[in-house]
Amino acid sequence: MKALKDLMALCGDDPNRDGLQETPLRVLKAFLEYTEGYKEDPKEHLKKTFDVNHQEIVMVKDIEFYSMCEHHFAPFFGVAHVGYIPGSKITGLSKLGRLVEGYAKRFQVQERLTNQIADAIEEILEPQGVMVVIEAKHMCMCGRGIKKTTAQTSTTAVRGLYANDASARLEFLTLLERQSRY
Repeated sequence: MKALKDLMALCGDDPNRDGLQETPLRVLKAFLEYTEGYKEDPKEHLKKTFDVNHQEIVMVKDIEFYSMCEHHFAPFFGVAHVGYIPGSKITGLSKLGRLVEGYAKRFQVQERLTNQIADAIEEILEPQGVMVVIEAKHMCMCGRGIKKTTAQTSTTAVRGLYANDASARLEFLTLLERQSRY
């Protein structure tokens, strides 16, 4: 708590003034919420599986997430698009969202987040292929430093069939670009 008060003073404000007196505790509570992904192993969500004969893409698009840049403790946020071609089992669709959330709620870089999601799906579900695309805005780039407010970062991770078959990657990306009717 003292460190947060020192930080407020260093920035030029009085940590004892009316509006800031409870701020260190609020900041602590917020950071514990931002990083609650450390309290779980996100892969565990994928262990609930079903034997369903489905050999085509299973994709969940636009999974919203919020994370914290490990370099500046600044937020980054966006959407994850997660897809896989099942091997012998599938998992519940909500489990993919929980997986993204579990890894995002840690101090992160987008590149690692993208790979962690793909690696977990590959390890637990043993699919024919996995592809993850993440699109995010980073406040460490948009709100400070270079201040490029419209900049968006995209990262991908491909495993299995998607790594070796350009037509499979193209099918994934085509589905990703399609507008939903809902």
